[in-house]
Amino acid sequence: MNNEYKNRSISTPVERIDARPKIRGEAEYIDDRTIPGMIYAKIFVSAIAKGKIRSVRIPELPDGYTVIDKNDIPGRNRVKMIADDWPFLAEDTVNHIGEPVLIVAGPDRAEIDKILSEIKVEYIPSDAVFAMEDAEAKNSTFVDYSLKKGEPDAAESEASRVIEDTYSTGIQEHIYLEPQGVIAEYRDGKITVYGSMQCPYYVKGALVEAFKFSEDRIRIIQTTTGGAFGGKEDYPSLISFYAALASYRTGKPVKMVFNRLEDIVTTTKRHPSKTRIKTFLDSSGGITGMDIDIKLDGGAYEGLSSVVLQRSIFAATGAYNIPNVRVRGRAFRTNNVPKGAFRGFGGPQAVFAIEMHMNRIAVEAGEDPALFKSKYLLKEGDLTVTGGKIRGEIKLPEMLKKAFSLSGYPEKYRKYLSFNGEGSACGENGRSGDSKGVFEKRKGIGISVFNHGCGFTGSGERDKIKGRVKLKLLADGRAELLVSSTEMGQGAQTTLRKIVSDTLNIPPEKIIYCNPDTDRVPDSGPTVASRTAMIVGRIVLRAAEELKEKMAEKMSVLGETEKDTHEEITVEEQYRHPEEIEWDQDSFHGNAYPDYAWGINVVEVEVDPLTLEVVPTGIWGVYDIGMPLDEKIAEGQMCGGIAQGIGWAGIEVMTEENGRIRQASVTDYIIPTARDLPEIKVVFVNNPSPYGPYGAKGAGELPLVGAAPAYAAAVQNALGRPVNRIPITPDYLMSL
Repeated sequence: MNNEYKNRSISTPVERIDARPKIRGEAEYIDDRTIPGMIYAKIFVSAIAKGKIRSVRIPELPDGYTVIDKNDIPGRNRVKMIADDWPFLAEDTVNHIGEPVLIVAGPDRAEIDKILSEIKVEYIPSDAVFAMEDAEAKNSTFVDYSLKKGEPDAAESEASRVIEDTYSTGIQEHIYLEPQGVIAEYRDGKITVYGSMQCPYYVKGALVEAFKFSEDRIRIIQTTTGGAFGGKEDYPSLISFYAALASYRTGKPVKMVFNRLEDIVTTTKRHPSKTRIKTFLDSSGGITGMDIDIKLDGGAYEGLSSVVLQRSIFAATGAYNIPNVRVRGRAFRTNNVPKGAFRGFGGPQAVFAIEMHMNRIAVEAGEDPALFKSKYLLKEGDLTVTGGKIRGEIKLPEMLKKAFSLSGYPEKYRKYLSFNGEGSACGENGRSGDSKGVFEKRKGIGISVFNHGCGFTGSGERDKIKGRVKLKLLADGRAELLVSSTEMGQGAQTTLRKIVSDTLNIPPEKIIYCNPDTDRVPDSGPTVASRTAMIVGRIVLRAAEELKEKMAEKMSVLGETEKDTHEEITVEEQYRHPEEIEWDQDSFHGNAYPDYAWGINVVEVEVDPLTLEVVPTGIWGVYDIGMPLDEKIAEGQMCGGIAQGIGWAGIEVMTEENGRIRQASVTDYIIPTARDLPEIKVVFVNNPSPYGPYGAKGAGELPLVGAAPAYAAAVQNALGRPVNRIPITPDYLMSL
């Protein structure tokens, strides 16, 4: 590893806020924008989960209004994703409630709503599948994967004891502050889409196929994006097409912005999961192997489910070196709303299961879960579940010490275990030996140890994405960075600018980095998978270093009187795959990711014994994200990810009843606010990676991954009962 990374930082010291002059800022979101002559569009969606469309009756339309169906699509009625099963508009059948059937466009939104209410679609309902168990009985799967490490059959046959349990996680809704929205314009034979999105080139590829246009006739421009969390990776391809098709048919610019109800009912969610883990123990209680079965509900269409499932099975054993492992993963086809990308991308479901299972084994053995887990941690030279070699130091032992010091975990765990009554049921009569009655709140503390693979899964970066960036030195001495990486609140425009600024010795304010426009920027790959800082940042660093060399060469041949002049210089760089990172996509063998970020969460809770309401009272995080490119931004990412993970674990309840989402508003679907959480304390352990700029690794998804199991372990410690599912509601705790 290059020693220059070890003590290098490009973070700028932050001055005291009250010492700065007051500043203000503003941003123009897509619903703030208009184009002269613009009209609006909305979609008519299916009211049933599965059935054939028998007839469609359209009311008499006022002048200036139009209804568009599948027959108006000039190209392929399929969304370009990994699979080829998802239609933009329903054809002869519908497969989930909320599936788009028609588009209505016109100059007034209220009139469009009136038309939508008068459209009558007659269906012939057919049997729908809603539960994964029913889908499994029918063998209704999108994908069915398996992998093996070591000799799990021998470990099972020789086991002195087997511990088995199943762990479930729920649906999670993104609740980004800004709902899905775009404006599309068809003019002079070219479609331009402006929108709130993560992946402009995904949208471009989808529209090229849907319209059968050449690539130069499709232009996608990202606008200021008010949050995404994965929810604007896949679905913008659909909403962009609806607006673009309406513009193509009417000849007018078209705005389509979802209200919150439309957004929740129609768009993708985090996959709910069920994971069975069977662990084989030897005569001394040591773990010799595991058999793991992961099931995800993919909903009505495959979408991104296959890659989400891959990350789940690759994370099946978490941060642990288990010598013999058998993993099976299936994504099931149901008639629920399609599931898709969400921060962590399948990792949080698997990590929740393995962390709670390790917790159970430790408790049954009478050991502190943190100390028990520490015996099995991966270290340099170990093999992952896919047989990839861990390269570089893993600082989890050091991180555990920091977590203990910050939180007081070891002492608190023993104290709460004893105070609450070890192994007590803590039922209606209170904890075991309680002389103070049922009214005193129970306290608990839990810990999780976890990792997250940085970059696209498997061979994606090498074989599919092949990200490119451009960097220009302009005649006025400024530099322009041209990448398709999007800013959506995570700080990409700050951190990538700082790489260029540091390398070229140009002030950050002289680095131009606009929202991506596919007519101007190369395809750097999607803004997903914690890849922007590490993967794209590394390409940007190489481009900046190349530009610096060209600038030096230019200066060396100029006379003294010419050195104040500038000539535009452009360099372009592409992803280079590290030779030592080997991966076989067919066998799922090798390094699934070039590097891993690592984390430890400790959560302390208080549980009301009467209402069984859980309130977090302390949250600590220790993270190895390589070298933070901007420590304040990274700290914000960690706190935000923890908050989102605590919400998923505790109060974010979303259920589907016969395919219909019951919590379809922000009144019914509750997310945590700042008032619901204590102060979150975060520290970083620097551990530079050779694969990222200045040693940086991926950071954005990591903090969500470990929050839920630490929260659940704390509840378990408080109540003395095993917790096997999230969200942890009072109703669930009452049933234990």
